[in-house]
Amino acid sequence: MTFHFKTGLLALALLGSTALGAVTAHAADKEISWIYCGDSIDPIHVKYIKQWEDKNPGWAVKPEVVGWEQCQDKATTLAAAGTPVSMAYVGSRTLKQFAENDLIVPVPMTDAEKKTYYPNIVDTVTYDGQQWGVPIAFSTKALYWNKDLFKKAGLDPEKPPTTWAEEIADAKAIKEKTGVPGYGLSAKTFDNTMHQFLHWIYSNNGKVIDGNKVVLNSPEVLAALQAYKDITPYSVEGPTAYEQNEMRAIFLDGKVGMIQAGSGAAYRLKETKINWGVAPLPLGPSAKGQGTLLITDSLAVFKGSGVEDKAIEFAKFITSPGPQGEYELQGGAGLTPLRPSPQVDEFQKKDPFWKPFIDGISYGGPEPLFKDYKGFQNVMIEMVQSVVTSKAQPADALKKAAADLEQYK
Repeated sequence: MTFHFKTGLLALALLGSTALGAVTAHAADKEISWIYCGDSIDPIHVKYIKQWEDKNPGWAVKPEVVGWEQCQDKATTLAAAGTPVSMAYVGSRTLKQFAENDLIVPVPMTDAEKKTYYPNIVDTVTYDGQQWGVPIAFSTKALYWNKDLFKKAGLDPEKPPTTWAEEIADAKAIKEKTGVPGYGLSAKTFDNTMHQFLHWIYSNNGKVIDGNKVVLNSPEVLAALQAYKDITPYSVEGPTAYEQNEMRAIFLDGKVGMIQAGSGAAYRLKETKINWGVAPLPLGPSAKGQGTLLITDSLAVFKGSGVEDKAIEFAKFITSPGPQGEYELQGGAGLTPLRPSPQVDEFQKKDPFWKPFIDGISYGGPEPLFKDYKGFQNVMIEMVQSVVTSKAQPADALKKAAADLEQYK
């Protein structure tokens, strides 16, 4: 697999060499090149880049802003072509694939560093006993409900569902008594369709892969897929037409009873007249506690730049508690704090809606790491879509998906 992965990307790199010219072929001895995803550099990062440069004379950090859709592919292409940037912002889900193809270097964490994070966060960047990136962004999900629709349906508007059974029953009541869909299930061919379902897996003590063993076909995951099937009749019609942000927009218009979404939805809801609440994700029958998918993005340090050690030093600095806390606690960006701190405690006091997003961390799980992450993602999306469109029964879809995943682990 390594040969085909690199060869394919090398061809892409050669074809696109002109477009990729913005990043130098080889980073200068005292320059750390950084592929930075987004539309612009966050002012807080600008501030701390300067601070680091002031403390490290002769070194310069050179971020290149690349749009979200192209960002990761560009870093990958350059690395496979033998002209890597020093570091890049990547989805942590890709770290295993990068590591297996010898494109990145480990970023070891001390026990003291690991202990600064919330539980399970370090697992999102760990493969084969080593850390391969430094978390820089983190998100979790919670359940939002429309209190007015609950009331119109004869439900207690101050009592959100706490179990899947209650959630399905509430969605049914809203649909049947108000004509408004009770739940917003997203099943578009889009990465967050898989993410949305992983939240259900982790709120029922399920797993996709354990080490190098695919364990998707389990009673816990089957129960989650069955619950998906059961709630579909009371959801927004045509779920395969929507990804999570499109479904969020429907909720912001007051046209769906419940959705699961990140903290960014709360800031948007504050600007509406909707009477809303937010609570922990409802639990499946096998849950041991509040869970959620723990999604992190990380800074990966690429092999062959010649400045790997200094890039690791900078990556750890820019994500250390001071700079990272200032960056993630701006509000509105939908980021969940990576570490507990007095600042986070104050943040929760100011905006109590943050509590369920943090409470779900303890029993949450990471994005599963596969050598071919897109292959894994496509299998999961196909499984979900086949069930919500009634093309397959949950048990059959699950068995097929588990078998299909073997080639990507």
